[in-house]
Amino acid sequence: MGEWLPLPDVAQLLNVSITKVHALLDERALAALRVGERRIRCVPADFIQDGHPVDSLKGTIVVLADAGYSDEELITWLFTADESLRGRPIDALREGRKTEIRRRAQSLAW
Repeated sequence: MGEWLPLPDVAQLLNVSITKVHALLDERALAALRVGERRIRCVPADFIQDGHPVDSLKGTIVVLADAGYSDEELITWLFTADESLRGRPIDALREGRKTEIRRRAQSLAW
């Protein structure tokens, strides 16, 4: 999965308050899991790009959540390599290929 960022670190990277990070989680612009021994809520570092949440991540998270995916399941899906994509869905989103990823995410609901 790569690097995980505790919520205070996310706030620092985004240059926002921790309250705003919680709002981003509530709005589904980001997703977090409890990781490590201390079970601290963390966000995958790849969800942040150039000081902002990955642009097309919010809509993709919403589509996956609407398909019944938990945060753990949707994060796993975003970070699972797919030969037909030549990488992982999160990499495609970071490259601006949201249409392809959203189409695949929508198909999971059927």
